[in-house]
Amino acid sequence: MTARRRSVASRERIALAAIAASLVSLVLLLVTTPTRAAPAAPDVHASSDVTGYADSDHVFVVTPSIGGSVAQPSAGWSVGGRYLVDVVSAASVDIVSTASRRWEEVRHAGSVDAAYKPGAFGVLASAAVSSEPDYQSFSGGAAITQDVFDKSVTWLLGLTYGHDVAGRTGTPFSVFSHPLDKGGAKAALTLVLGPATILSVGGDVMIESGDSSKVYRYVPMFAPGTSLPRGASIGLVTSTRLSDRPLEQLPSSRDRYALSALLAHRFREATLRFDQRVYVDSWGLKATTTDVRYRYDLSRRVEIGPHVRVHAQTSVDFWQRVYVMRPGFDFPALRTGDRELGPLVNLTGGGAIRVGVGGDAHPKSWVLGFDLNLTSSQFLDDLYITQRTSAIAAVSLEAEL
Repeated sequence: MTARRRSVASRERIALAAIAASLVSLVLLLVTTPTRAAPAAPDVHASSDVTGYADSDHVFVVTPSIGGSVAQPSAGWSVGGRYLVDVVSAASVDIVSTASRRWEEVRHAGSVDAAYKPGAFGVLASAAVSSEPDYQSFSGGAAITQDVFDKSVTWLLGLTYGHDVAGRTGTPFSVFSHPLDKGGAKAALTLVLGPATILSVGGDVMIESGDSSKVYRYVPMFAPGTSLPRGASIGLVTSTRLSDRPLEQLPSSRDRYALSALLAHRFREATLRFDQRVYVDSWGLKATTTDVRYRYDLSRRVEIGPHVRVHAQTSVDFWQRVYVMRPGFDFPALRTGDRELGPLVNLTGGGAIRVGVGGDAHPKSWVLGFDLNLTSSQFLDDLYITQRTSAIAAVSLEAEL
C-alpha cells in the first residue's frame, strides 16, 4: 500500500478494529462449520488468517481476513469470496522528510468469484472492491476456458476492467479526485506434461488511462549542477534543495505487458513449484521475478518447505535521483519520489509449515498454517535509503468441510 499522510482515528481505535476483525473472522469460521457432508453434497472450504508486516522504514501493517468457497465438482460450479482489513501505521522516511507525523489508516477490501464448467468448456467471473479514506477501487473480470486433447491441454482467455479514484482525506471525491481506468486482457495455456507435472504459460496486457500521481507525495527540487550521493540523508537533502517542492507528476497513461510461466511437479513425498515472470511497460520499466517453493510431507499431518524469490528491475525513463529546476524556474514535466519506480533488487527467503489438526480419518480437513518471509531490498539510485529489510508473517486456519 502506498504511504500517504492521513488524518484518521486514533491508534488505539485502529488496533481495536484489527483485533475485533480477527475475532469475528475466527468466530464466523467456527460457527459456520457443519459436520462433514455426504459425498454428494457440495464441497465447502473456509479460511481465516492474520498477516503482519513490518520493515526497517517504520511501516507496520496488520491484515486479518476471512474467506470461503462452495463447489460442486460433479456439476462443475463453484463460488467464493474473501474480506480483509488492512490496518496501517507508518512513519517512513518519505513522511518524515516532509515534516509530517506518523499516519494511520484502515482499508477494507472484498472480492467474489464464480466458475461454471460442467464439461470441457467453462466460464469464470470475479469482482473486487477496496475502500480507504481517500482511495476507492472497483474491478471485475470474466474469462472462458476449455480442455482439449483429452484434457492434456487447457486454454484460457479473459478480460478485466478496473476503476480507481484517489482523493484527499476529509475532502469529498466530488470536490477533488484523480480517476484511473484500467483495462486488461489475459491468455494462458496449461499443459499436462505427465502424471505429476504441469506447465502453464501466459501473457497479460494492462492499459491504464488517468492520473496515478500520489496526491501527498512532494518531490524536492534542486538548482542546476547539484549532485547528491545515493542514500543522501534528510538533513543533506533539506539543506541543499530549493524552496520549491511540487507534487509528484506521472504520465497520464501506462501500458503494461507481462509473460509468465509456472512449472509444478509432484514427487512421491514433496511438491516443487517454479514461477517466472518478465515485465515491461511504456514508462520504460523492465523487471524479472523468479519464485521457487518446495513443500515436503513430513507425515500425514505435517508439510514444511522453503520459499525463495528474486526480483530485479530497471527504473522508469523519467527517473532521476536529483530533479533540477529548468531555466525560467520551470519544474520537470514528469517527476516522482517513488523508489519503487527506480532501479532495485529484492531478495526474499522464508518458509511455511502446514499442520493437519483434523481427525485421524481426515487429518487435513482442518489445517493450521504458519508462514514467515524476510525480504532485503536494495535501492540502487535513491535518496534517503539504499536498503530496506522487511518481514511478513501469517497465521492461518483452513477447513475443508
